[in-house]
Amino acid sequence: MKIDKNELAIFEGREIRKIWHSNEWWFVVEDVVLVLINSSDPKQYIQRMKS
Repeated sequence: MKIDKNELAIFEGREIRKIWHSNEWWFVVEDVVLVLINSSDPKQYIQRMKS
C-alpha cells in the first residue's frame, strides 16, 4: 500500500492537515482543536491549555 505522505484528513466535514513521519501520522494540533471545540480562535485555546 502506497501512503501519500502529505494529505488532509476529513473529520466532521473539516480538514485536518497531517504528515507521515517516522512511520506514524502526525496531525496539526491547531486543526484538531478547531474541529473539537468549534472555536474561532484555536490558538488562544491552546495557549490557555499550556498555562
